[in-house]
Amino acid sequence: MAYRWTASPKLNDQKIEQLAESINVSNSIAALLLQRGIETYEQAKKFFRPQLTDLYDPFLMKDMDKAVDRIKQAIFNKERFLIYGDYDVDGTTSVSIVYSFFKKLTSNIEYYIPDRYKEGYGVSRIGIDYAVETGVNLIIALDCGTRSIELIQYAKEKGIDFIVCDHHLPGDELPDAIALLNPKRKDCEYPYKELSGCGIGFKLLQAYAQASDIQEEEAYKYLDLVAVSTCSDIVDMRDENRVLVYYGLKKINDDPCIGLQALLQSYQIKQEYDVSDIVFGIGPKINAAGRIADAKSSVKLLIEEDFHQALMLAKTLNENNTERKDIDNDITKEAMDILETSEALRSRNSTVLYSEKWHKGVIGIVASRLIETYYKPTIIFSEVNGMLTGSARSIKDFDVHEAIGACGDLVIQYGGHKYAAGLTILKESFEAFTNKFEEIVTLNSNEELRTPEIEYDMELNFDDITSKFFNVLNQFRPHGPGNMIPIFRTNNLVDSGSRIVKEKHLKLVAYQKGIRFDGIAFNMSDFFPIISSNAPFDICYSIEMNEFKGNKNLQLKVRDIRTSL
Repeated sequence: MAYRWTASPKLNDQKIEQLAESINVSNSIAALLLQRGIETYEQAKKFFRPQLTDLYDPFLMKDMDKAVDRIKQAIFNKERFLIYGDYDVDGTTSVSIVYSFFKKLTSNIEYYIPDRYKEGYGVSRIGIDYAVETGVNLIIALDCGTRSIELIQYAKEKGIDFIVCDHHLPGDELPDAIALLNPKRKDCEYPYKELSGCGIGFKLLQAYAQASDIQEEEAYKYLDLVAVSTCSDIVDMRDENRVLVYYGLKKINDDPCIGLQALLQSYQIKQEYDVSDIVFGIGPKINAAGRIADAKSSVKLLIEEDFHQALMLAKTLNENNTERKDIDNDITKEAMDILETSEALRSRNSTVLYSEKWHKGVIGIVASRLIETYYKPTIIFSEVNGMLTGSARSIKDFDVHEAIGACGDLVIQYGGHKYAAGLTILKESFEAFTNKFEEIVTLNSNEELRTPEIEYDMELNFDDITSKFFNVLNQFRPHGPGNMIPIFRTNNLVDSGSRIVKEKHLKLVAYQKGIRFDGIAFNMSDFFPIISSNAPFDICYSIEMNEFKGNKNLQLKVRDIRTSL
């Protein structure tokens, strides 16, 4: 796939020099900080040395006082309450931390995760009816509920109160809940809007601890799961989320909960786990239960206190994940075969595919895989109860959630974010929807937008890459949206013994003005003729520490290669 290379916007030289001088770093480091919104000594201090005291007062969140008062009342009156959450990583970690915290304060508590296939996303009538049957008076909904207007009203008519802890965008109408904890509601003045669902659950625990003379450390015990949620949900990694993930990763590395210990044993033993280990290793295993079987098994693992029992539960999740991989690989191959045999489908600016055989639990993953190859807004549908249920994924700067909404009456229901959404349509509407969605994508995108982009932070020469530079760069972690891994460009390199490894990867050895660096370029063996021709070439890359047989050296992780102009 051909990429367009885009330089980050040029910065003010005077600002770079002022920041570099005030915090005693190189101009290159200062420029990287300014690109991430760090402009002052105090901001830099908070960035490099996050403190738990940097967390905001949870009572700044609209309705937090109401939520705490209602839970206190429920515990005092020995009311029965239900911790209700979605079936993905964010939902199951949210349920796990809130259930575990309040289980120490009351025995009149249980948790509920909706069935992906019978109930679908979020609050369901089946779930509310279960609460009625079991004598529940209060439901705490996590990672869902903001748009469940009618269902929360239905619960109210049945004598059940709702506290909603959610981070999805509200509509024009808000649910009639006792409390709606959602920083994205227009009347909420909470200073940070980008918490995960689990992050908002954590703020509820923090608030309850403060209001009940409970040590705040009792809430901090769950920061490992907050980090798992924040990283897996790919939310903003600045401000409060940076603090939560920074300390959550510390806990994962020093003292993870029993469930995470069991999962990490089945993943790989490492000296230090990072965001990528959560996103690619731990998160998918937790997610797999809800995709293939029952997401309650993820919660069972994450609240488990016996290690041997946790190992057995982790084994089940691993088996679910293996099955999930096999299914999504098969469906991805089928989907790609459909596209490869149809010039008409490939020539479209969007990809919309459907098969009644495709497994609903993995179609979102398949949509993401197709974007990796074809780079177009993509929707994959499966059939559930005679309706078509779809998962949509998008490309940079294209709002797929808005595009689905623009399809009007062809969509029965939909929800999600700018880059990921879910929807339901009638089976007979598939062709009309496909054409309408294609029309909207074509109208609201251009060829440049539909070409994948590598945005690099700055140009470097090899003599800029020193151990000192990398040591400071390494403190930019944890990385995520808003603080992505810095990407650099270096021009006019000369090959010095690069080779192909394992048939498809490139082991790069490059020189510039007498300085050599090794690099790894995964799945880029096709570039070997370019760099071995003795013609100068340019690369985009990040910098990492490579450790092999006890030896450590800086290595370039190559993102793209092109012939020098």
